[in-house]
Amino acid sequence: MTASDLYPTSLRLLGRPVLMVGGGRVAGRRVGALLDAGALVTVVAPKPGEEVERLAAAGLLTLHRRPYRPSDLDGVWFAQTATGDRAVDGAVASDAEARRVWCVDASDAESSAAWTPAVVRAGDVTVAVNAGGDPRRARALKDAITLALSTGRLPLRRRRASSEPGRVALVGGGPGDSGLITVRGRQLLAEADVVVADRLGPRALLAELDPAVPVIEVGKAPGNHLATQDEINAVLVREARAGRLVVRLKGGDPYVLGRGGEEAAHCRAHGVDVQTVTADLTAGAGAVIGGLYASGYTPAELERMVEDARGKGARVVVGGHKTQVDGKGRFFEPTLLTDLDDTMQLMRQESFGPVLPLAVVDSDEEALARMNNSELGLTASVWTKDRERAARFATQLEYGTVYMNRCDSVDPALPWIGVKNSGRGHSLSALGFDQLTRPKSIHFRLTF
Repeated sequence: MTASDLYPTSLRLLGRPVLMVGGGRVAGRRVGALLDAGALVTVVAPKPGEEVERLAAAGLLTLHRRPYRPSDLDGVWFAQTATGDRAVDGAVASDAEARRVWCVDASDAESSAAWTPAVVRAGDVTVAVNAGGDPRRARALKDAITLALSTGRLPLRRRRASSEPGRVALVGGGPGDSGLITVRGRQLLAEADVVVADRLGPRALLAELDPAVPVIEVGKAPGNHLATQDEINAVLVREARAGRLVVRLKGGDPYVLGRGGEEAAHCRAHGVDVQTVTADLTAGAGAVIGGLYASGYTPAELERMVEDARGKGARVVVGGHKTQVDGKGRFFEPTLLTDLDDTMQLMRQESFGPVLPLAVVDSDEEALARMNNSELGLTASVWTKDRERAARFATQLEYGTVYMNRCDSVDPALPWIGVKNSGRGHSLSALGFDQLTRPKSIHFRLTF
C-alpha cells in the first residue's frame, strides 16, 4: 500500500457494532477512541489487559475471554486487530476481507485494508495524519499540527453557519507588541467571525486575519471617539446574537484601565456567553507582570475543553457538562478526568473551573518532566510523607511557588512568585514591596 492507494474518510460509528481482537495496551487505547465515537464494541482476547477489563466491568463493552473465531465478525461494521500475533491478526484481516468488512491489521500495515491515523482534535476540528505506515512519523507530524492549532497559527474560523450560539471573547492584547498577546488570545483571533478593535493594542495582528473577517473599529482618542461605550456594548450583543464568535481586541488588560467589566456585564445581561483572556502587561523598563486578573472560562468553554480531552482519549469519570440549578444560572458540573496526555488543552491551560484532570506517571522523573513541560509556572504542589523527596522536587520544579501537602495558602511573610508565562516578579513580603518601588540615584558636586 502507498499513499496514493489511500482514500481518506471518516467513519460514523455511533450505535454500530465494532470488533476488537486483542486486549493489551494498544487495544485498550483504541477501544477508548471507539467508545468515544459511540461504537458498540466487542473485544475478543484470551487474556485481556487492565484497561479492557476495567471498561468491561463498567459495562461499556462486551468482552469474550477466549481466542478469536470467524463468527465474531458476524454483523460487524468495522474490525481492528491488536494481538501482537501476526498469524492471528492476518486471519482476522483475511476473514474480514471475505465478508467485505473494513479491518485494520495492526501487524501488517502494507496489506491492511484500512489504517488508523494519528488524530488531532481542536474543538470540532479533526485532523487525521497518515505517514506512509510510519506511526512515529505520524505522531511527530500530529504534534506539530497540534502546536500550530493551539497557538492560533492555523485558520480555525468557520465558513458555514454553526448551530452553536454566538459568544464574545474579551481579549487583552498587552501594550501593543503582538508578541505579548497570550496563546489563547491568538487562538480566538484565528477562530473569530468578527473583531471589534481598539485604537491601542496589537494592531499588527489584524493584518493576519482572514480577509473575510470584518474589523469593526471602535477606538477612542481624545476628542475623537469612533463609538460610545453604549454603542460598543450594543455591537457586541448584536454580532453575538447573529451566531458569531466576536473577539473584542483591547489594548492592555480588559479590566486594567479598561471597561471590560462593563462590556462583560452588558453581554451577560442580554444572555450572551462571555470569556475573558488577559495579556502580559508591561510596567516600567521592560518588567512584565502577567496574570494580574485570572478570569475563568465560561461553562461553554469548559465543556469544549473537556470534549477536546475526551476526543483525544481522556476518560471522563464524572461531570463534564454545563448545567443549571432550577433552570437558572450558568454552572459547570464538578468534573474528574483520567487518561490524559500533554496535547490536551486541560493539561496545558488553566481552566479555573471545577475540573480535575489526573495523569498517572510511572516515576518521579516522568512526573518532573511532565510538570515542567508547561508554559505556565505559578504554583505547584507535591503530596508525599517524605520531606526529602518533596525538597528534591521543589528544587527541580520550574515554578515560582511550590507547596508540600497543600496549595494556594498565601503567607504575607513569604513572596508569591510566578515564572514563565505566569508572570515575572514578586508580590507579598519585602521582596514584593521592592517590586512596587524604584530607586533613584542623585549625585551632588560642590567643588569644581
